[in-house]
Amino acid sequence: MDKKVTIWANLALLLVAAIWGGGFVATKNALSEITPLYLMAFRFTIAFFILAIIFFKKVKNINKAELIGGIVIGLFLFSGFASQTIGLQFTTPGKQAFLTGTNVVMVPFLYWALYKKRPDLYSFIGAILCFIGIGALTYNKGMSINFGDLLTLICAVFFAGHIVSTGYYAEKLEPINLTVIQFGVAAILSILTAIFMEPSIKHISFNGYLAVLYLSILSTCIAFLLQTVAQKYTKSTSAAIFLSMEAVFGSIFSVIFIGETFTLRTIIGCALILISVITVETKWEFLRGR
Repeated sequence: MDKKVTIWANLALLLVAAIWGGGFVATKNALSEITPLYLMAFRFTIAFFILAIIFFKKVKNINKAELIGGIVIGLFLFSGFASQTIGLQFTTPGKQAFLTGTNVVMVPFLYWALYKKRPDLYSFIGAILCFIGIGALTYNKGMSINFGDLLTLICAVFFAGHIVSTGYYAEKLEPINLTVIQFGVAAILSILTAIFMEPSIKHISFNGYLAVLYLSILSTCIAFLLQTVAQKYTKSTSAAIFLSMEAVFGSIFSVIFIGETFTLRTIIGCALILISVITVETKWEFLRGR
């Protein structure tokens, strides 16, 4: 594998992580004037049409198996983003970025429940670190948990299901078609639930439109395309490390643009969650390879 190409691929994945990290701030800003489900409706409808047009030659040949797989994945995608977006109304972008990242630690245990495939030692170590990190990050006086943090942890469970279902269907079906279908499913469900559950939107400011475009074009379409291409030219362990930086970028952007502050306890919690994600994703192979 060409070293220069690998470097560019890793930089592209780091850019993807930065874009996704910025998505937490963009979502938080958009929620000040757009309700959660309508925001999702805008995001996934725009993303669906953009990718459907770009990959029209593939999309026009969608078969029944891809349709079923895309619907299943799309249900997890919608559920994950719905609980995440609603939850962000009650918590901060920085905290949510790290709590969302715990889905990676949940995946091996979801595989264990579904396929009886016991997680390795790294998964158990990662789970323990993650559990302690979540406690440090979400603890409030009186042993209660913030409603937004709770919804974010629920979203992490749905995203873990999204990862597992995507892995199952992507092995035997066209990934591009699955992606387009799942965006379509998320768009339809967002539109329907928004119409019946949320008040109609009367006004969106210029900044609101910018946030919607950021989420639909940058955070969804461009990030997806960059990730798909870049992961072909780098090691999976390297990809996992760079993509796990999403939470770090989310926190940095939240401090810069929203003024979020971190106590020593929340910093320790974030660090433990990040270490747990890297432990599960890479098993620290990049250190043994030196």
